[in-house]
Amino acid sequence: MKLTIESMTYGPDGLARTDDGKAVFVTGGVVGDTVEADIVSTGASFDRAVVREVIDASPSRVQPPCPFVGICGGCPWGTLASDAQRAAKEDNLRSTLKRIGRFTDEEIARIVRPIRHAKDAWGYRNKIELAPAHDAGRRFRLGMHGVNPDDIVRVDACPLFDKKYPRAVKAVAGALSYLGNSRDLGIERVGIRASRRTKALEVALWTPTGGFPRAQVARVLQDAVKPTSVVRVMSKGDRRARRVAGVEALFGEGSWTEQIGSERMRLSAPSFFQVNTAAAEILIELVMDALHPTEDEVAIDLYCGAGTFTLPLARRSAYVAAVESYGPAIRDLRRNLETAGLDNVDAIGGDAVREFPDEDADVLVVDPPRSGLDEQAIGLIASTSARDVAYVSCDPATLARDLRRFTDEGTFEVVSATPVDLFPQTFHCETVAHLTRTDR
Repeated sequence: MKLTIESMTYGPDGLARTDDGKAVFVTGGVVGDTVEADIVSTGASFDRAVVREVIDASPSRVQPPCPFVGICGGCPWGTLASDAQRAAKEDNLRSTLKRIGRFTDEEIARIVRPIRHAKDAWGYRNKIELAPAHDAGRRFRLGMHGVNPDDIVRVDACPLFDKKYPRAVKAVAGALSYLGNSRDLGIERVGIRASRRTKALEVALWTPTGGFPRAQVARVLQDAVKPTSVVRVMSKGDRRARRVAGVEALFGEGSWTEQIGSERMRLSAPSFFQVNTAAAEILIELVMDALHPTEDEVAIDLYCGAGTFTLPLARRSAYVAAVESYGPAIRDLRRNLETAGLDNVDAIGGDAVREFPDEDADVLVVDPPRSGLDEQAIGLIASTSARDVAYVSCDPATLARDLRRFTDEGTFEVVSATPVDLFPQTFHCETVAHLTRTDR
């Protein structure tokens, strides 16, 4: 079937339409392409297809620096020019606010701001992960998840990873593959974190609890990549609900450090941190610009993690109540506050709803998981006297749903929604929404 790609979806595919108007999600096509495609599945409302041949290439089609685009799953938009990627992400946010949030075209034109981005479109990631596999000869190897997540693709380098460490992937994979072929290491995944700002390089090995050749692994990795830290993250439980049972330092500092803005943060391997440090600084800027906290005000930071927003809030506010349910992250937050010399923060471990702070708030920031806010959380936020709320979202669908809930509740109205391109070469995008009290 000959198809022309009209737009990019919130996903890896381009969207085309048949002559009779039926939607077709096309893998391997970018907006503006005319392609010959094979239909691979047919549904009542849409079909799926894969590009067989590009007949007329889009002006936005580019040659990526990675030969594994379309094979490895890390760069689904790697053949799309950066300006076209950012335009598509803006369009996806507008479309989602209309379709799920039920905002009008006039409201969307007022709310959505131009997308923000950092300088680097490649080499921006401070973290990558490797997955284990065995080849046909049962030899152990490490690689990256393919377009089909069950496929493990062997790569020697990742152009998305911090360009100051071009040999880290090959060195770590080679060292651990060598050891893994002499004995079962039980590796479930391997994380590599690198900072061009602090020069910290950490290798984290995720394994079940039990015996482990600690000294041998540490020695081999030291020889391979000269890390500042090697840690083992021990996990247990069902594969679908694994939980961290402990973290042990095999070599070095036992944690990873990063400089973000004026703050130096230390993070344990299980703790979440944005993979694009430079773009995460844009998130902080947008949050602070939305809230404008003052030295006599009280702030609440829900889903605060290790303190990305808590620390700058504490520098500007009289007091911050910060809530985080993940144990390793709240421990990292307390350590980061101590290092920063900040004593005006109450770091609260627990669920954001059950542990919602008793203190009333002047300003409030939320950075929930992909599932968005619990309806109870929206009610609790509305019950405060907060004048402004900053909502940091990694999913436009749940953001649109929650902004509609806030609007219908009536206490807050949406001032702006600014997309931030934290993940170039992918369809993912962060958004910072600013809500203000309606009765101010």
